[in-house]
Amino acid sequence: MSDCLDRSTKINSFKEPVVKKLCEVLDKSSSKGWRKLGEIVSNERRFKVSSDEMEMCSLKVLELEGSPSRMLLRLMGERGCTMGHLMDYLQTLGNSEALQCLKPSALQIVIQPQSVALISGHNLRLSCHAVGKSPVQYQWFKTKEEVPNSFSPDLVISPVHLKDAGFYICRVNCGDTFEFSQWAQVDVLNVAMSCGQSYHSLEGRLRLVIQPQSQRIHVGENLQLECGAVGRPIPRYQWHRNGVPIPNATKRKLMIPHAMQDQHGRYRCEISSSTERTWSNEVDVLIGQHNTTDKVALLIGNLSYQNHPQLKAPMVDVYDLTNLLRQLNFQVVSLLDLTESEMRNAVDEFLLLLHKGVYGLLYYAGHGYENYGNSFMVPVDAPNPYRSANCLCVQSILKLMQEKETGLNVFLLDMCRKRNIHDDSTPNIVLRVTANIVFGYATCQDAEAFELSSTGFANGVFVKFLKKRLLDDEKITVVLDRVAEDMGQFDATKGKQALEIRSSLSERRALTDPILPGDSADLTHAHSRQWAKAHELPESMCLNFDCGAQIKLGFAAEFSNVLVIYTHIIKKPEDMSFCQAHDLDVDPKEMNRETPEETGIYFLSSSLPQHCLYTRVSSLQKLREELVFTVCLQGTFTAMDDGPVHWTKSINIGKPLIARLDLHRAMRRNSCLQTCMMPHSPSHSPCHSPGRLSPSPGRLSIPIEATDDITELQTVFINSLQLQQQ
Repeated sequence: MSDCLDRSTKINSFKEPVVKKLCEVLDKSSSKGWRKLGEIVSNERRFKVSSDEMEMCSLKVLELEGSPSRMLLRLMGERGCTMGHLMDYLQTLGNSEALQCLKPSALQIVIQPQSVALISGHNLRLSCHAVGKSPVQYQWFKTKEEVPNSFSPDLVISPVHLKDAGFYICRVNCGDTFEFSQWAQVDVLNVAMSCGQSYHSLEGRLRLVIQPQSQRIHVGENLQLECGAVGRPIPRYQWHRNGVPIPNATKRKLMIPHAMQDQHGRYRCEISSSTERTWSNEVDVLIGQHNTTDKVALLIGNLSYQNHPQLKAPMVDVYDLTNLLRQLNFQVVSLLDLTESEMRNAVDEFLLLLHKGVYGLLYYAGHGYENYGNSFMVPVDAPNPYRSANCLCVQSILKLMQEKETGLNVFLLDMCRKRNIHDDSTPNIVLRVTANIVFGYATCQDAEAFELSSTGFANGVFVKFLKKRLLDDEKITVVLDRVAEDMGQFDATKGKQALEIRSSLSERRALTDPILPGDSADLTHAHSRQWAKAHELPESMCLNFDCGAQIKLGFAAEFSNVLVIYTHIIKKPEDMSFCQAHDLDVDPKEMNRETPEETGIYFLSSSLPQHCLYTRVSSLQKLREELVFTVCLQGTFTAMDDGPVHWTKSINIGKPLIARLDLHRAMRRNSCLQTCMMPHSPSHSPCHSPGRLSPSPGRLSIPIEATDDITELQTVFINSLQLQQQ
């Protein structure tokens, strides 16, 4: 190319790299920059630039990546300015650096590498050719690493593999001068080619080789759709949902983490190149709630301790949670006051219901402690002091639950977590790393959980707030987070008790998730029938006596191990002036009361029939034989002066409720006992054992901590009593 031809070239035909480099030089110079160049050009009549146009150029600095020099050169080019004129102006300006931008380079890349998408197993070729005043040398790079033995203008990888995908660039040297090529992206697709289809038929043109597939996922799971095309240059992608482009969805793989239900629909991808365009198939994406094969819960409330302070709240807490969990379609067994062997056998029965996909929930309220990160539940017959061998280790139960491949394991522990100084054992429990475990501790580590009432019945602090949130259709960890926030605003225990949540839950799993049968449905139903025995009540019956009186005998369950018996006279002879029926052979202290409350029945009183005599039978788990009792009818006739007459009937109602599961039996060899029992250190000085704190009898209930001054806390609590009753 001659110098004359170079000088006659119109500046508006300059290649972009030249313009960009020249503008960078003129923009950064203050004394020899674009403004001074404009003044020089203004003296030329044919290229004259007005003051208004110079003002337009200066305003370009306000735009993102705006360049006053580029604006000035465009105006000059529109008026026919050539490179010869521009070189003369720059010479007058005295800007040698700008002049250098217009001089022919000693090295020029004439062929740039092009991005390409191709199929694994075929050949990759990238080309970069340059010309210079002396021999040219090449070196290819993948990102920042040199590609070994890549010293030629053509980079060939044969065959190409998935690991070869990435960004490539070539460095060209000519003497002391070097230039870098433009970047080239290589996308390698893993596709099984059909018979007769060759690489050459795919490389040149845009060709779709990977189609997206319909998806059915659950809320909270990751949505991934993939399509792929081959061609040179590399194809561009734009995903659409229901015909509308998805913002920023411009990659071959569409990833939507934690998909929500409103992101369902019909998806397809638009693939294009500089000259072609095509579409993938349209596919359906269904996003539903996470399904579980079953939901079972074991609730244990220990309050009547033989050797430790008595508690009240566990009974209320277990009752309230039972009703709420049943609304969520959980199979619930609720038990009060279990001994060590009864607790272990109850856990064994609970474990039988756990299979792949089952949601298992264990709630415990009572005395407890925590050593070395392991939590221990204290049975009602635990000695004073107690050690790990006398208690149930929660982490051991979790280990057994994990072996069942459960869909969700939730532990709600409403107990103290103080250190037990009498237990020096160091349990060695190895848990699997799974993403389905949630712990809700009613209090923090090395802290206590409180009761708030010594008279009447009220929830513990944890359940007081948990029951307001439990039915929320939210991820279980979100529910517990909100409970923690509510507890943090409760003046009575602020700074004393705070909910602690530990979770390895990565998906959105909620207690509200629907139940769908899984692969082990038959096995699940078999064990469910066994568990259902704990809820079976005797059928109500009518008893006819020789005197002509008729008595109705009814039954209700307050807990899975607490039975309520009620009797009602529905018919009596006309000449009988007085008639009354009693249940005999049942604890006389709790039998035949005229109101449910007199027998200790506080939760069912509104649902039981009125005008009956009520009897409450507790601790049914201890029943070894069938329950047999006698109903006695006592009546007085108007025509008789000999006093009341008695009639009796013996009634056998079998083993009601939890008695059917025989929790009183000796602990089985394969029970959780084997993973819970650990050696303990000797101790000779009994003391008050750690546990869930209860108020002292006979005075106003306040949260008590054994080591803290309670005066201030008592004042706060008294002020909050009205809030507690709301």
